[in-house]
Amino acid sequence: MLNIILCGAPGSGKGTQSAFIAQKYGLQHLSTGDVLRAEIAKGSELGKQIGALIANGNLVPDEMINGVIENYIASLPEDCKGTIFDGYPRTVAQAEALTEMLKKYGMDGLMIDLMVDEQLLIQRLIERGKVSGRADDNLNTIRHRIAVYHQQTEPIAHYYLHHGNYCAVNGNHSMADVFLQIMRIIDKSMNN
Repeated sequence: MLNIILCGAPGSGKGTQSAFIAQKYGLQHLSTGDVLRAEIAKGSELGKQIGALIANGNLVPDEMINGVIENYIASLPEDCKGTIFDGYPRTVAQAEALTEMLKKYGMDGLMIDLMVDEQLLIQRLIERGKVSGRADDNLNTIRHRIAVYHQQTEPIAHYYLHHGNYCAVNGNHSMADVFLQIMRIIDKSMNN
């Protein structure tokens, strides 16, 4: 089973590339952002807590998100070819939890890190905010989200590098060029 952990700062193209990967390789696409936004839309107490955290550019606590992911992995159909984890893990503790969850089900994961220059990230997110109307795509929140990424999420690259399942991709290029880089990594991984 092919499990891709797609990582990158906000605006790096994780959602776009995840859709391309899912279609090309027949993988399930788990966007934790979509899952969390759906919980917010329900208006539940948990959704209200998550909404307040996300609106301020903060991460959802590990125990909340780990439970969502564990339920997802446990419910995968037997014929599943694999999963793209888009937006998870975001902390080293979450990466460790995911490694253990995957091991429990006899699986492993490959991290692909989308590396994008910060100015380009800001530009992409401002543009996305104009189109999508997402509340977290404004300049102050964007800057905070990028700072949180550098502080809390970037260290997971070292975790996966240490475990020998880390690959970096130059995300400053066009969507098609970035996808070509990703396909080379996945195809090589599948042939090993």
